[in-house]
Amino acid sequence: MTNRLQGRRVLITGASAGIGRACARTFAASGADLLLSARRFGRLEALRRSLEAEFQVHVAIERLDVRDRAGVETYVSRLAVENRLPDIVVNNAGLSRDLLPFHEGKVEGWEEMIDTNVKGLLYMSRAILPHMVSRDSGHLIHIGSTAGETVYPGGNVYNASKFAVRALNEGMNLDLAGTRIRVSSVDPGLVESEFSEVRFRGDRERAEAVYRGYTPLSPDDVAEVVRYVANAPEHVNLHRVILYPTDQRNPYVLHRTGPPVDPE
Repeated sequence: MTNRLQGRRVLITGASAGIGRACARTFAASGADLLLSARRFGRLEALRRSLEAEFQVHVAIERLDVRDRAGVETYVSRLAVENRLPDIVVNNAGLSRDLLPFHEGKVEGWEEMIDTNVKGLLYMSRAILPHMVSRDSGHLIHIGSTAGETVYPGGNVYNASKFAVRALNEGMNLDLAGTRIRVSSVDPGLVESEFSEVRFRGDRERAEAVYRGYTPLSPDDVAEVVRYVANAPEHVNLHRVILYPTDQRNPYVLHRTGPPVDPE
């Protein structure tokens, strides 16, 4: 396969763990330079050292919470001044909190999900896109979820946030018609990562049970799909890619041994 990523600059949010970290390694392996951001700066520092040593690419890191609109705008403005704007942006930062009926939901968890999954994506996309429009090139890749395809019990606000990502992906594509800018989403099903531990607020036993009895996707699996989407010829826009582990066919249909699991 032709490698169109060599020497490209890729910005990844939420790059300190999970899918974001896997995307960083996958793009570095393709020869791309990286702009990595996350709240956990120590993890980013370790990742930078590892990637630069292994792949001989340039990696710049930034302590950034995508919920902070001023912080996002300042970061992108600085990249513009320094002539370091990305060719590709992976809007990866996201999370879920709890798996509760709506009437028992925790409002602070709702706000955290909406502020990160929706508003964080909006802030970064709004800051970056004018620069892409100005040069008539670029690619936004949103990490969505099959939770934006099918609602499941207890998902309510998390589902709503990922339905919003799906709508924004479609809306951005429509608004950018006539440009060479591509907008894509990669929407995975069950991925074994920190996702469930975050959702269940550190309850590791409950989180591990989500992935028991079947083979889930790994962050590396998702990162390979993201790379495929980014590496497509410029006249090809993979608008939306849905991926499940073979053992899962939708949020409700999961072939596994043992007791039922909470859907992701």
